[in-house]
Amino acid sequence: MRNFTDLRITNGVEMVRLLAVSGSLRQASSNSILLRAAERLCPEGLLVTHYEGIGELPHFNPDLLEDLPEPVIALRSIIGQADGLLFSCPEYARGIPGAFKNMLDWLVSSEEFPGKPVALFNASPRANHAQAALRLVLDTMSARIIEEASMTVNLLSSRLSVESIATDPVMGPLIGTALGAFKRYLDNPLAA
Repeated sequence: MRNFTDLRITNGVEMVRLLAVSGSLRQASSNSILLRAAERLCPEGLLVTHYEGIGELPHFNPDLLEDLPEPVIALRSIIGQADGLLFSCPEYARGIPGAFKNMLDWLVSSEEFPGKPVALFNASPRANHAQAALRLVLDTMSARIIEEASMTVNLLSSRLSVESIATDPVMGPLIGTALGAFKRYLDNPLAA
C-alpha cells in the first residue's frame, strides 16, 4: 500500500487522495475488481490507494482500545491521511461481511473517521440489504455519504476484468461520473 503522505503532490499537482476498501476477502471479488476499475478511471488530480489489510485486523475488542494493535494503528493512520473513502461491499446473509464490519468497529472510537466523506460503490443491485445496513452503520459513525459519488453496477456472476469494466460503454462512464462528483465535492465541500 502506498503512503498517502508521500503522494500529496504528483507532477506538481496537488492530489485528492481516496482510500478504496473492498468489503470482500475473496481473491476474485467483483467488489475489489470494481474498485480497481475505478482507480483506472480516476480524473486528473485524484489518486486511489487500496487498503487490503481487513483480513489482518484482530477481532474488535474494546479492551484493546488503550493499547491498539499495530494493524489498527496503521488502519487509523491511512484513514486519517485520506481525503475520502471509496467503499465497495458485498452482501452476505443480508448483511455486511464480518471482516468489513470488524474494520468499521475499530474505527468507531477513532478521531480519524467522523466526518470523513464516503462514496459507496455497489457491484450488485441485489445487495440492497447490505447497502442499507452499511448506510446505517456509517451514519451512526458520523461519516458523510456523498450520494452523487455513490453508484451501483451489475457485476453479479459477470467475471469481467478490470479492463473490461473500465472500457464498458455503460459502466465506465458511470464510474467516471461518480468519481468526478466525488472529486468536485472534495475540492469544495462547502459548495455541496
